[in-house]
Amino acid sequence: MSDALRIIPLGGLGEVGKNMTVYETAGEIIVVDAGLAFPRDEHLGVDLLLPDVSYLEGKRVRAVVLTHGHEDHVGGLPYLLREVDVQSVIATRLTLALVKSKLDEHGLGQAAELVEAGPGDDPLELGPFRIELVRVAHSIPDSVALVIETNAGRVVHTGDWKLDHTPVDGLKTDVGKLAEIGNRGVDLLLGDSTNAERPGTTGSERLVGETFRSIFPLRKGRILVASFASNIHRMQQAADVAIECGRQITVVGRSMRKNMNIARNLGYVDIPEGAIVNPGDAAQLPPGNVLALCTGSQGEPMSALTRVAYNDHPTLSVEQGDTVIISAKPVPGNELHVHDSINQLARLGAEVLHEEIAPVHVSGHAYQEELRTMLSLLRPRYVMPIHGEYRMLAAHAKLAREADVPEERIVLAENGSVVELARGGVKLVGRVDAGVTFVDGLRVGDVRDVALRDRRRLADDGVLIVVTTLAQSNGGEVAPPELIARGFAESDELLAELRAEAERVVRELSSEQTIEIKILQEHIHDAIGQIVYDRTRRRPMVLPVVIEV
Repeated sequence: MSDALRIIPLGGLGEVGKNMTVYETAGEIIVVDAGLAFPRDEHLGVDLLLPDVSYLEGKRVRAVVLTHGHEDHVGGLPYLLREVDVQSVIATRLTLALVKSKLDEHGLGQAAELVEAGPGDDPLELGPFRIELVRVAHSIPDSVALVIETNAGRVVHTGDWKLDHTPVDGLKTDVGKLAEIGNRGVDLLLGDSTNAERPGTTGSERLVGETFRSIFPLRKGRILVASFASNIHRMQQAADVAIECGRQITVVGRSMRKNMNIARNLGYVDIPEGAIVNPGDAAQLPPGNVLALCTGSQGEPMSALTRVAYNDHPTLSVEQGDTVIISAKPVPGNELHVHDSINQLARLGAEVLHEEIAPVHVSGHAYQEELRTMLSLLRPRYVMPIHGEYRMLAAHAKLAREADVPEERIVLAENGSVVELARGGVKLVGRVDAGVTFVDGLRVGDVRDVALRDRRRLADDGVLIVVTTLAQSNGGEVAPPELIARGFAESDELLAELRAEAERVVRELSSEQTIEIKILQEHIHDAIGQIVYDRTRRRPMVLPVVIEV
């Protein structure tokens, strides 16, 4: 059997998100990370994007090794475990806790053995693979790079990282360990390329805490801080400053509450019990006594901050004198959603601070000088940029050339490329299928083609189309909706009831100035669908259409 190591990226190259890389040698397979990506506007009816794992179907995976707990690295794990025979999942303490919660939600708690590992532990012996974890700083605790050794050579897979000299938890990227690994000899480096176009170095996470310390004492109204739900250190710093200023803390958004509870239980976050109140109680406090940590930094249509922006949240609101801090950078493709939220919050009278006008966010990914440092520490024979759009991969390749890595030893691969490491070197040897799998969130865990689901529903129950017109130029006036039924053979009385219900919903939301299209569509969909099911026990496809004029 050949000693060659085949490396097959199934996601994360030419894109930001859905990171997954297959390592295969001597008849054994490990997978590094199992991420997801979020759909863009053109992905109608799609809730999540996953790597195509058809290459792994019918094969046995010795282990999935996770570098850290961000969704673009672990969010696809439940779907992978449904489709592929995986023996074990290996991760650091916090990452494993986040993953366990996710698997339990999907009913997959027993699908694979969960194994905790950490930097400083003995190397993992997984058949022909020997894997060592190296601590790196990132925007979530317990992030690691991987050193993967086989008979073919030594590979370093960096995961997401940066050189933070003053991290919140004091745990820096282990530069000494990386230098020692470089002295052993590195045959191939797979390196994070997200910020390869950006000169200089990324700021320390503590800079955001210092900004909070300068902003919070000057504000008299509510303060809302929106960030990724997994940014534990950001939440800790905001909470620390809020407590110093005499504010109570409320956590809004399901994923943020879940992550906060896990992090507090494991000791990664230290917030006194008396400092936290539930959102309902926070609504009764004077505005100047409240800090709300919330989801929605990416303008997600049904997230906490977006619902607040459009007066659709049951407990949290903003008004003149409040401050909203968006402590995250928009993921490529989300910029318009974020700008819409900012505009709407400003209309309500809130001051909105974001990274373009205030230092309220720092990246978790290495800039050019840090990437140069990594190249000088490891001195790899070959370099394969990963984790980024193609322009980012190309920028990382340029840095490698400047670090005296010969052009012929830089591998610019794509999803599905088969890269082979052998004693003779590294080369591209072929391709496998590596497309995109769409997930319809209406059926959690269903990885089947969305189009097939829609066709089945149309054939069985028909379609109801609710059309209404939103006059943005006339103060957001909403026209009475029209109802169009196809393949839905029900009585005129029921159709009249549905029209009346649609008009009630539209008028109610319009009177509350809730005119964000996604929220209008969601409320119309839910109200019509519920009445149809109550009356007929059928679930036709309900398509709310809001036309802006």
